[in-house]
Amino acid sequence: MNFFKAFLASCLGSLVAFIVLSFLVVSIFIGVISSLSNTDALTTVKDNSVLHLKLDVPITEAEIEDPFEGLPIPGAVSSIGLLPLKRTLEHAKNDPKIKGIYLDLSMFMAGYGVAREFRQALEDFKSSGKWIVAYSEFYTEQAYYIVSVADKVFLNPEGEIEFNGLAVEVSFFKRLFDKLEIKPQIFRVGDFKSAVEPFMLDHMSTENELQLNELISDINASMLNDIAKSRNIEISRLREMSNKMLVTNTQSSLELGLVDSLYYFDQVQDELRKRLSIEKNGAITFVKYNKYKKSFSNYSDSKNEIAVIVADGDIFPGKASQGVIGSDTFAEELRKARTNDKVKAIVLRINSPGGSALASDVMWREIKLASEVKPVIASMSDYAASGGYYLAMACDTIVAQPTTITGSIGVFSVLFDMSSFLDSKIGITFDQVKTGEIGELITVTRPLTNVEKAIWQKKTEDIYESFTAKAAEGRGMSVEALKKVASGRVWTGTQAMERGLVDVLGTYEDALSIAADKAGIAGDYKTRFYPVQKSFIQEWLSGMEENAETKALKSSLGEHYSTYKQLKKLKTFQGSQARMPFELIIQ
Repeated sequence: MNFFKAFLASCLGSLVAFIVLSFLVVSIFIGVISSLSNTDALTTVKDNSVLHLKLDVPITEAEIEDPFEGLPIPGAVSSIGLLPLKRTLEHAKNDPKIKGIYLDLSMFMAGYGVAREFRQALEDFKSSGKWIVAYSEFYTEQAYYIVSVADKVFLNPEGEIEFNGLAVEVSFFKRLFDKLEIKPQIFRVGDFKSAVEPFMLDHMSTENELQLNELISDINASMLNDIAKSRNIEISRLREMSNKMLVTNTQSSLELGLVDSLYYFDQVQDELRKRLSIEKNGAITFVKYNKYKKSFSNYSDSKNEIAVIVADGDIFPGKASQGVIGSDTFAEELRKARTNDKVKAIVLRINSPGGSALASDVMWREIKLASEVKPVIASMSDYAASGGYYLAMACDTIVAQPTTITGSIGVFSVLFDMSSFLDSKIGITFDQVKTGEIGELITVTRPLTNVEKAIWQKKTEDIYESFTAKAAEGRGMSVEALKKVASGRVWTGTQAMERGLVDVLGTYEDALSIAADKAGIAGDYKTRFYPVQKSFIQEWLSGMEENAETKALKSSLGEHYSTYKQLKKLKTFQGSQARMPFELIIQ
């Protein structure tokens, strides 16, 4: 009897699992078919509508669209693309059916360069005479910077607002390495090339502390200036509020003028109804961003094209993927744009902290070749540092935001000697025979010899000399002058312009305008983005595979999984790198 009970229970469980899986597959299939069938159908927007911007996903340069929004699909990933978002705001600005924007923002998942560019797009929207109303239960520092542009900023009466300046925290791994008996072997050029500091120190160096202080102070000053203008508050008073953290609760944020009213959502709705001339309790017609962006077409029959090549992520050799600038992919796209007669100019949109020095140089060469036959303009986003700057320096004109993090012209090389870790922690040892004095130059199974270390240092110095020489040529400076602002030091866009590393402080649209003017096609061009983004299904399947791998590793490694993750990340630092000198998270 027990056998039959167990058997029936097993069958029932299998049936339920089959039904659930079938439902999921059918839902996905229907979603795909629906998505494909509606590709050319435009969303209908009603009169007297409000554009609802709920920015609760990462903001990337390009966009990963989720056709199954709202469905509990495991492994689903999505993002809002800054450039598509700005195009949508530009259309809404002139759309008579859109009366205003309801800005629903608590935190902003991007850097301060992107934040400023989005804020400027909101300012441009307001220039049409239309309004923006912002509301949230809490605002992070960055979110408040953006919503401060609104005509009215509302905060929940029991909510929170962060307004106490910026901070940067750097993680250091030296003690972890000491415990694991891992010895980093480091080769670098420049006082400020501090990407390797987390491997060799347990605190910031004086040089790194100096550059970080100056960096965030400049970004904070830019933010406070923008907020002061929008909120009509004296900059000195605003700086005092920030430095002394005078905003400690919702009431103080109201009294100090950072918000206009402490409202619950129903009161915000009443405010919107007044602006829309809707009777009390009348329905407000909200149109979400994902729907509204499908209400219009960007089609242009112009025969002139500006190719926008998006370089977003870390730089590696090989193929590009989400968050990875693959040198093979981008070199190919640059070659196509260079040889395509329909492409009259190229805008290189860069959002990268750098990465492989070799991969950066491969792409630099293709950018330089393209710039010899048509205008190539760099548009910097959050980051265009180290390897990211390597791409920009071959362009005709470099456009950056004041809050862009750039420069970091320097090189480091690092190899991890894991022989003691492998021996004492795992019990694996290695031995080697070789035909000459020099063994493998990239190895984790033994320490490098003094001769090999000298080779690595010379190799690093040679790459630095090449980097600075090419940067000097691109910027029309002497190598000596260029090296004074190099040494791996990072700058804001404002600081970089003062030092000749950037030409123009402006937006992506400014870069487009410069490209069109230089190509002689102002007012008669269309833009196309490269490389072509993966479909949602491709990204979803990739996410599913990654989640399955992660789950298996967590199950196998248990408490050691976090150590594995750190070691896996460290692997990307092996060899010669043109990378920003720290993983910068501004809080």
